[in-house]
Amino acid sequence: MEVELPLVDVRRKRPPVLAFLLRMETLRRALRVVSLLVLDFAGVFAAIYVALMVKAVLRYGEWAWHASLDETRDTIAFAYLVTALLFARSGLYSSRAERPGVSRIVSSLAQVTVVALIFALVNGEKYSSYYIFYGTLAFGIFFIGSMRWLYELATGVVLRAAGYRRRAVLVGSGKHIEDVAHALKDEVHAPVEMVGFVSLSPRPDNGLRSLGRIEDMPAVLDRHRVQEVIIADPDFPQDQAVDLVDQCHRRGVTVRIAPSTMEILVHRAEFVPGASVPLFELRPPVFDGFDYAVKRTFDFVVSLLLLVVLAPFLLLIAAAVALSSRGPVLYRSMRPGMGGESFACLKFRTMRSDADQLQDDLESINEASGALFKIRHDPRLTRVGRFLRRYSLDELPQLLNVLAGKMSLVGPRPLPQRDFDQLEEWHKKRYLVLPGITGLWQVSGRSELDFDDLVRLDFLYLERWSVALDLAILLKTVPAVFTRRGAF
Repeated sequence: MEVELPLVDVRRKRPPVLAFLLRMETLRRALRVVSLLVLDFAGVFAAIYVALMVKAVLRYGEWAWHASLDETRDTIAFAYLVTALLFARSGLYSSRAERPGVSRIVSSLAQVTVVALIFALVNGEKYSSYYIFYGTLAFGIFFIGSMRWLYELATGVVLRAAGYRRRAVLVGSGKHIEDVAHALKDEVHAPVEMVGFVSLSPRPDNGLRSLGRIEDMPAVLDRHRVQEVIIADPDFPQDQAVDLVDQCHRRGVTVRIAPSTMEILVHRAEFVPGASVPLFELRPPVFDGFDYAVKRTFDFVVSLLLLVVLAPFLLLIAAAVALSSRGPVLYRSMRPGMGGESFACLKFRTMRSDADQLQDDLESINEASGALFKIRHDPRLTRVGRFLRRYSLDELPQLLNVLAGKMSLVGPRPLPQRDFDQLEEWHKKRYLVLPGITGLWQVSGRSELDFDDLVRLDFLYLERWSVALDLAILLKTVPAVFTRRGAF
């Protein structure tokens, strides 16, 4: 029997202070990033210094110890900053199981070299030889590659001595489970404690503990304190995979996919250093870390500016609503937000004060599909309200929700409780992030789209999010609103 869990914000699997005290995960992650940053600084410094020393020996026949040191000090700040940024972009400060290998280090250092060369030429620097760039690149690959290799070995020894293990469960068909389990026995990069397996086919004899059927997965995750689930079957049914991923993400459990048996046997250049099985992580569609900070800053600054600029217009609308009908100016619609937690979604009131009580009588003429409730000529609308709805002006008070951190400028639209209660489980994946004032719904057909298509647009937005995408959606929302495309 499937255990129904309430939606939670997977960015906060447990109280941060409690997690820090009990598991010291925050400290361990901080030490990992800081130690890698220090290591990379030493590698970049050594690469520039040795390259300058070699240049002095080849050109002047002497060891220019002090001159090379002074020149290195003059250039290290810029070189290290670019290196750290590009390494972070390439995931080179991620956890052990996710950190890429030497090929990514080489490509990132090559990008650093190109950026440094362009910067120098733009600043008017002239060179009789460009040796310093490709010389530093060569030494950088040697020093940083060697230091990181030693780092992986040393920290691996420490983690194994401390008994660190990732509690994992294998899911798939019998043959694939056996192959992946056998390969993971020799895992040295990030040791795995294989709790057992959940098989789609009749129980295989692989020496592992059977934890039940795929239908028992929610209970398995809770009972065995699983940290990650490894899908060990390239032919895993798509519908069951989607449900499994959602169940794991709702519990803060990492999901990874093991490659097929043939891919395990083939040596590839992009192995994680020391890893015997390349595992590709499926991350939950949430904004966390740096992405969350950027999006939240963007939301706060833009919504504050819009409120200041639109203040006279908002007061005018408020007066029109107050004078046109009885009732409050603002309507507080309680709607599930991030993690399913209810909040008061603010809107200018566009309906009669008894509109909620009349909705049950109007269900039979609902014109929208799925969980949505929409009527093109809703009899509950006031005259001013009909105008505000036509141009979506009733949504403007939600800028206050954005300032309060309950909403985002761009994101999945929050649905009323009535609509939320009719959602299927896979629909609720859109509630892993803050709801938005506008989104891809508003710029891609709006109410004319089928509800399932609207949810897929939300998922597409979550996967491809960037500040540029948010800006593009905000700009496209204006013509979409004023042309009244699909709005009712």
